[in-house]
Amino acid sequence: MPSPLSPLRDQLLDTVLGSEEAVDLLLIALLARGHALVTGPPGIGKTTLAHTLATSLSGQFKRVQFTPDLLPSDILGYNLCQPQTGEFNFIAGPVFANLLLADEINRASPRTQSSLLEAMNERQVTIDGETRPLPNPFMVVATQNDSSSTGTFPLPEPQLDRFLLSIPMSLPNDDTQLAILRFHSEQLEKTEASKILSLEELRKLQDESAAMPVSDNLQRYLLSLCQAVRTVLGNDHSISTRATLALQRAAQASAMLDGQKTVLPDHVQTVFPHVLRHRLLSEETPDPENLLLSAIKLTPVP
Repeated sequence: MPSPLSPLRDQLLDTVLGSEEAVDLLLIALLARGHALVTGPPGIGKTTLAHTLATSLSGQFKRVQFTPDLLPSDILGYNLCQPQTGEFNFIAGPVFANLLLADEINRASPRTQSSLLEAMNERQVTIDGETRPLPNPFMVVATQNDSSSTGTFPLPEPQLDRFLLSIPMSLPNDDTQLAILRFHSEQLEKTEASKILSLEELRKLQDESAAMPVSDNLQRYLLSLCQAVRTVLGNDHSISTRATLALQRAAQASAMLDGQKTVLPDHVQTVFPHVLRHRLLSEETPDPENLLLSAIKLTPVP
C-alpha cells in the first residue's frame, strides 16, 4: 500500500538528491509529532532539506540562524511597552510557527538553547509569567555541523532528549554529486517547492500514526532493546522513559510511512539507532553506533 506521504517524499528527494534515509527519517519525525536534529558537515543539504519540507506544507515556516550573541527573546518573543499608552504589546518570536528551523543550533549559548525546552516538550512558551500556546502542528528541525567544534557549545542532555530523532547526513557518492551538478546546470531559475500537504491533512495523518497498533510482544521487544543498552553501559538511567516512548512513536510513524497497518520489528530496528544515538553521546560513549547495532543483533526478535 503506498504511503499518503509519497508525493511529499518524492518532492524532498527531487530537491536533495541522494538523501533517501534522511528524507524518510525527517518524515517519520513529522508523522510522530517529534523534533529532528540533522547532523553532518557543511554544504550537504541539511538546511535545504528542512526548508523544502516547510515550503511543502501550508503552514508557517521560520528560520533562526543560531549565533553566540542570540538571546532567548530573539526566539520566543518579548513584551514591548508602548510609551503613549503605557501598555505592553507582545511581539511574537519565530518560535510561533508550524516549523522552526534552528540553523546551527550548537553555535548559541546553553542559555539560549535551553529556551526551547518548554516549547519542544510542552508546545507552549512562558514569557513574563504568561503561558502562550504554540501552533498545531509545531516542529523544530535543528541542524548541527559535526565536522568542527570551533565556536560551538555542546547541546545539554535535556535538550538532546527533546529531539525524537537524530538524522545523519554525509557527502553523497560521486554519481550523485554528478547528478547534482547536472541538475543545477539545467535549472535556470530556482523554483519554490509546491504545497503538497495542508495542516489539516497533516494533523489527520499524525493522529493515524499515533493510533498505529503495537502488539504486546513488540513492546516487550522494544523494552528489551533499551535494556540491552543499559546493561552494556552499566547505567539504568542511560535511556529515559521519554526515550522508550520516543522509540515507540517513531516505530509507529515508520510503519505508517511504510504503508503497513501494524508495527513490525523491522520498523523498530530502523529507527532504534536514530532515536537513541544522540541521547547516548557522552565521554563514556563518544560513538554509540556500534553499541546500538550490537543491541539489535543480540536481542531476540519476537
